[in-house]
Amino acid sequence: MRVAIVAEFYPSRSDPVLGVWAHRQALAARDAGAEVEVIVLRRPVPPRDVLSGGPSKAARALLSAMGEPLVQEHDGLRVRYVPYLSPPRWRSYPEWGAWAARPLALALRGARRRGFDLIHAHNAVPAADAVQRALASLRIQEIPMVVSVHGGDVLYTAHRFETGREAVRRGLGAAKLTLANSEGIAELAREHGARETTVVHLGTDMPERRPRGLDAPTPRPGPPTLVTVGHLVARKRHADVLRALAVLSSRHPTLRYSIVGDGQERVALEGLASRLGVADRVEMCGQLEPSAAIAKARECTLFVMPSTEEAFGVAYVEAMAAGVPAIGCRGEPGPEEIAAAGGGFVLVPPGDIERLTQRIDELLTDPHRLLEEGQRARATVAASFTWQRCGEQTVAAYERALK
Repeated sequence: MRVAIVAEFYPSRSDPVLGVWAHRQALAARDAGAEVEVIVLRRPVPPRDVLSGGPSKAARALLSAMGEPLVQEHDGLRVRYVPYLSPPRWRSYPEWGAWAARPLALALRGARRRGFDLIHAHNAVPAADAVQRALASLRIQEIPMVVSVHGGDVLYTAHRFETGREAVRRGLGAAKLTLANSEGIAELAREHGARETTVVHLGTDMPERRPRGLDAPTPRPGPPTLVTVGHLVARKRHADVLRALAVLSSRHPTLRYSIVGDGQERVALEGLASRLGVADRVEMCGQLEPSAAIAKARECTLFVMPSTEEAFGVAYVEAMAAGVPAIGCRGEPGPEEIAAAGGGFVLVPPGDIERLTQRIDELLTDPHRLLEEGQRARATVAASFTWQRCGEQTVAAYERALK
């Protein structure tokens, strides 16, 4: 089985973090038996937040994009980057598929000479929309397409643009099968035009068990540390964790908070930490390589990310795999599904800082409960959220689409 994967978000030499979940799923599918090559839709114009960071930052981003090789190899996978130009995201994101279709058609023509049986597009907009336009221009009708919905299509694009709903419906409607990363996202995908859906959970690698000496009574040496791994955007709600940290200062004077990631909220979060008087206990790690980010999360005491619009949340299971309990937000598709799969994951109401503070406090003040929750977290991930399982489910979905 030969599969051409088309994605907007995918790691590169200059940004090894972008869309790393798509790369890991591609590797998992390869390891499960599929022959895979990847085509990435690359818009060389930097995002708006980068351009607003000043001329020097924008210039560095442009030079970095221009210097990237168009063909790269990542972990043995051939990855081709297809540049295209389009108007700004805030004005025309649902139409980006039309802008990317022509260069994508050239890439698909070359890939077809090497032979492929199926196309796997990550997201309806712009990838699936670009694929169907490209195939139409090449007059190819016999190649089926599956589309993965990771949340953005149904939580963002369909609602924030006048033409977004139709663009999402068009992309999902062209798919033989839609892969959703949670049951909640599958339901939303069906509401937005998906004909047939299946859930394929993303995953993580299982680390070896910790040395016996760390199993009791205190799960981690050193001061207790909360950690969040995610882009610094408002919906991730790092600010809620900072406020909880301030409230907990008297009961847990050594408690620290590590923030892994970068983004437009960084200055605001640094200012809030200073006003709350906790800046000396907050570590702003910035964006780390994926392996370093996972290692950082796994050395901490609690993973805390009460984010909203969370379609799945790979960062939760990456921490839980090492026995780190996690806290997420109730009512979100991904966190609800992870919590339903087993223990080690606590949900709090959105924006409820008091409840968030209570849950953190309950775990920190009871080392044995903290340890037990960590053990349950690891068991939950081992049973339901590994990359091996993801690869097997992905290949099974490919086979289903090909029948």
